[in-house]
Amino acid sequence: MTRSITVLGATGSIGASTLDLIRRERDKWRVIALTANGNAIELARLAREFQAEIAVVSDDAALPALREGLAGTTIEAAAGPAALIEAAARGADITVAAIVGCAGLAPTMAAIEQGGVIALANKEALVSAGDVMTAAVARHGATLLPVDSEHNAIFQCLQGNDIAHVRAITLTASGGPFRDWSLEQLHKATPAEAVRHPNWSMGAKISVDSATMMNKGLEFIEAFHLFPVGVERLRIIVHPQSIVHSMVEYRDGSTLAQLGPSDMRVPIASALAYPARMDTPCKPLDLAAIGQLTFRAPDETRFPATRLARAAVIEGGAAPAVLNAANEIAVAAFLQSQIAFTRIVQSVEDVLSHGLAPAPNCLADVIAIDAEARARARELMEPVR
Repeated sequence: MTRSITVLGATGSIGASTLDLIRRERDKWRVIALTANGNAIELARLAREFQAEIAVVSDDAALPALREGLAGTTIEAAAGPAALIEAAARGADITVAAIVGCAGLAPTMAAIEQGGVIALANKEALVSAGDVMTAAVARHGATLLPVDSEHNAIFQCLQGNDIAHVRAITLTASGGPFRDWSLEQLHKATPAEAVRHPNWSMGAKISVDSATMMNKGLEFIEAFHLFPVGVERLRIIVHPQSIVHSMVEYRDGSTLAQLGPSDMRVPIASALAYPARMDTPCKPLDLAAIGQLTFRAPDETRFPATRLARAAVIEGGAAPAVLNAANEIAVAAFLQSQIAFTRIVQSVEDVLSHGLAPAPNCLADVIAIDAEARARARELMEPVR
């Protein structure tokens, strides 16, 4: 049976991995929409290859290049936030939500409102609008399947079990490229060093988040919404090899773990094929060759992001959205060498300490909170010393 699919964020790392899997089973998929931020040339190439119905760039300035790239085809070309939302609302059987940051929130919500399957790779959307989004999923009868390797691992470990029997859920963290660095070294870390992840091939923003451990903090908040066991039963452990992707401990003392290679095509395939399975080109694990799997507690003195995220979950309301927005601004400033690496998380804490708006009740509230937090983050930003 052919299934229809939309990929929001088709030119990013998650989008590329998704399309690689679709390419290998091309006859099973009909591509509805592909979107990108501003990479019109690559988006046009992908839209031609996969015979998409529509291609959308969020940057209006990239529309002429997209139209030129699609000349001679029947593929629609569009640009701007409204066009992204319209593309997401076309009602594909499955929508891969992989737009980085809060920019993916409105398109993801539009897909949810169609009641289909959402393969969620945009953790910031659920972090910023967790209660609003989960309520929309329930209201529209949508299905939310996590694509993050950690949450997909937890999802797999929960299958066939009652969540009421869960004693603890443990998110594993690689620790990033700086896991063994001192505070003095961290202060001097460069953008080039921060994006050089030892295990995963990811975009710049998520790579920096991994380096600060904010990625794990965001995943902690995401897990809180996806798996309702309460903050006290959610844990984080550093696992440098990135082989065990997460674990679920049950009341009888059993702990189930999902293991796999450090390749996002594994969790993406799990979501695309659910509840079945599909082939991937990933090499099977060779545990004898790997030899050792190690684990250690996170150091929240050097990497306070997870502490901030936990506090934001407990605070609730607008706090997670503020944390996410401030972090996006700080990471962008660091990548432009405007602030020191250690100022990223500190600036997020500064924004959180300046008071919070009331809890959001709808998407418009979330967007307003996000905009206000970004403005405050820019005001508090300090130059690199």
